[in-house]
Amino acid sequence: VQLQASGGGSMQAGGSLRISCTASGRTPSRFAVGWLRQAPGKVREFVGTISWSGTTIYADSVKGRFTVSRDNRKSTIYLEMNSLKPEDTAVYYCALKEAGAYLGLDYDYWGQGTQVTVSS
Repeated sequence: VQLQASGGGSMQAGGSLRISCTASGRTPSRFAVGWLRQAPGKVREFVGTISWSGTTIYADSVKGRFTVSRDNRKSTIYLEMNSLKPEDTAVYYCALKEAGAYLGLDYDYWGQGTQVTVSS
């Protein structure tokens, strides 16, 4: 399974960005996907996750600002980020778990990461 993330970039505070993650290869019949991020000098942290059926869970730091969605026909998962803050600056990773739903950090496959930079 390969995960390709795209759509990162630079944005001023208050702006919006959408990043995508497309799964390819021998994708499982059902899988959950998480978004995680890692800022310079910090540990990787959970951002949000979406189950196969579309149930989402978010970290408190992004709740109400970020939205995870998915298009199973395209094997693509999206992270819509609104009201961006400088503290959202990080490398964002998508990760896949071979399960219908998952809340943890031990994913089976990881994307390469995409940089999001928010300036004040």
